[in-house]
Amino acid sequence: MACGCSSLSTLFPIQNQLDYALDDAATEEEKEQLVYEYLKKIDEREDLKIPDFQTGLEWLNTEGPLTLNKELAGKVVLLDFFTYCCINCMHILPDLHQLEKKHSVEDGLVIIGVHSAKFPNEKVLDNIRSAVLRYDICHPVVNDGEALLWHELEVSCWPTLVLLGPRNNLLFSLVGEGHRDRLMLFTDSAIRYYGVQGQLKNHTVGIKLYRDSLPPSILSFPGKVAIDKSSKRLAIADTGHHRILVVSTAGQLLHAIGGPESGRKDGNLSDASFNSPQGVAIKGDAVYVADTENHLIRKIDLSEGRVSTLAGVGVQGTDKEGGAMGLEQPISSPWDMTLGSAGGTEDNVLWIAMAGTHQIWALFLADGKLPKGSESKAGTCVRWAGSGSEENRNNAYPHKAGFAQPSGLAVAREEPWSCLYVADSESSTIRSVALKDGAVKLLVGGERDPLNLFAFGDVDGKGVDAKLQHPLGVAWATEQSLLYVADSYNHKIKVVNPKTKQCSTLAGTGEPGDTLGLEFNKSCFSEPGGICVGEGGKLLYVADTNNHQIKVLDLIAKTVSLFPISIDCIDAPKPSGLFEAPKLPKSASRREMPTVSVSAGQTVVMSLMLSLPEGASLTKEAPSCWALSAEGNEWLLEYQVITGVIEDLSQPVCIQVKLPAAAKESSSNPALTVAVWVYYCMEAGKACMMKAASFSQPLHIGALSGEEEVVVALAHKF
Repeated sequence: MACGCSSLSTLFPIQNQLDYALDDAATEEEKEQLVYEYLKKIDEREDLKIPDFQTGLEWLNTEGPLTLNKELAGKVVLLDFFTYCCINCMHILPDLHQLEKKHSVEDGLVIIGVHSAKFPNEKVLDNIRSAVLRYDICHPVVNDGEALLWHELEVSCWPTLVLLGPRNNLLFSLVGEGHRDRLMLFTDSAIRYYGVQGQLKNHTVGIKLYRDSLPPSILSFPGKVAIDKSSKRLAIADTGHHRILVVSTAGQLLHAIGGPESGRKDGNLSDASFNSPQGVAIKGDAVYVADTENHLIRKIDLSEGRVSTLAGVGVQGTDKEGGAMGLEQPISSPWDMTLGSAGGTEDNVLWIAMAGTHQIWALFLADGKLPKGSESKAGTCVRWAGSGSEENRNNAYPHKAGFAQPSGLAVAREEPWSCLYVADSESSTIRSVALKDGAVKLLVGGERDPLNLFAFGDVDGKGVDAKLQHPLGVAWATEQSLLYVADSYNHKIKVVNPKTKQCSTLAGTGEPGDTLGLEFNKSCFSEPGGICVGEGGKLLYVADTNNHQIKVLDLIAKTVSLFPISIDCIDAPKPSGLFEAPKLPKSASRREMPTVSVSAGQTVVMSLMLSLPEGASLTKEAPSCWALSAEGNEWLLEYQVITGVIEDLSQPVCIQVKLPAAAKESSSNPALTVAVWVYYCMEAGKACMMKAASFSQPLHIGALSGEEEVVVALAHKF
């Protein structure tokens, strides 16, 4: 980058005069005239040009690297300096979406996301790519991992917006969130001014969205997972698909509510919609949802088949006190929630991780009372802990404590714990809030300086000596009195003993990946965001967010497996598109069978006899299952993966599929593949394990009709 180029320190004193004048302006016409006069004045200066992007940087959503002096010449360019963990950066994305709808690239506006990482994990291109998909970013993004342009322009915080003229000259800058009106004013005025001057060009810049090349998947960036142990059902926030799934612990999809597009609609399950939901809590037929980007708390009533809104007004709020009734109370980016009790009946309150205001809130489902607080009527939504300042501050008085983007919650109701555990992501800590008085304390991570939000790492240890990196999820195991942590940016699952404050790695290598198998320390995750504990504390369900999966950790057998989800659902349309079969571990036995002759329209029955070692029995708590796929010839199964549960091995597992009435002439070597995942325990020694196997059955499809059924016998002994 060339020396002598300008920076924001040169721009701000000039822009400040405009900002003061705009604050005093009474009408929109007066504001537009002030900005016009400012542009005339500032456009004459030659000392406000900025350096071009460094060569060799990695780009997303483009056909190739972009430069200010070539591809972006003749455009008004809006630089968005962001880091993808930052809630404030997320808050301005709707503003950028609105700008993109209003002014196209051909109109002369190009938005460039300049990703300047806070955490080491955020420097990795694949992780940024996942964030770009997760947040539906449709403009080019450059990975400025070493923050070269950030330092050159003297940017000081996230987010910072910098608007450039068509000669890469500085025009305006906005720091932080909440400047939508001024952003629109500045951008509209610049487009209009340079359009009249004839300096704008209408060429395209080679935008190529990465999302357009992706195959569909059953889940898309699942954020959280919760369990109702009494009904043996899971609630999954299928965040990228803007929907909630309710699934049996055996993997059967029971309900799919919302999606695939974002929206904000109450009503029947088939009509309701959400916008990037994160937190979920489930009890009986009630599913509570943190509808994050709608800034709402929603309730799904499965017995009545309806979705309703409990709190929020549908736009981001700035209130840091609360106290109004739910539907009148603005809230900001609720990220997680859990049921609890506060001065009333059991589960009379929803504790909410309000990431947008860095606080913990309470929504009363029935009358109750906060610790050392006044009575609250049902429906009241109020701040419980956190000043609203983004800090890592512990304090005996809950309103004086400070959080930094709390993103995960878990209640430990029983003594001596009696607290709410908080995954405080931006301080990289796990904190506790006492249920009796609201006192906020450190459990593990971070450091003692409440203003230092950069004390992160990957270190097993005790208390403040342990280090985490942007943890997003926590889950409490009552039976073992242990806290499990989704240490998201370290791609690990960790376990904390609250008595000793010892934090240690349970599973994951520390590198992003997607490896299942027989050993925790060889398994891989990719930014897991949610976690819950199964019945008896024997299983963990993990929302492995960037792998688009739910994974199951068997704490007895020490295995990691995929939680298969059957897409057959009675009250929702089947997801469209192709679906990939779950991946088998490398240790799985793989067999290719002799070719079988079949006819179009015929039913193929695959009779699978599985045998366990002597003295072994299926593990009731873990979902043994099978999946039938047709990779490369998905038309055979009407573009689905068919799954089922294995509950009894005394009889063969029978899998039936009716072939399409018309075969595709271009199909070569069609085959069906059956994969099985079996969880079993040995009576001797009580050792438990997961084993997998697959059978590939080639088919020769003839035109002549034959018997109604063709039976294929398969057998495997583990």
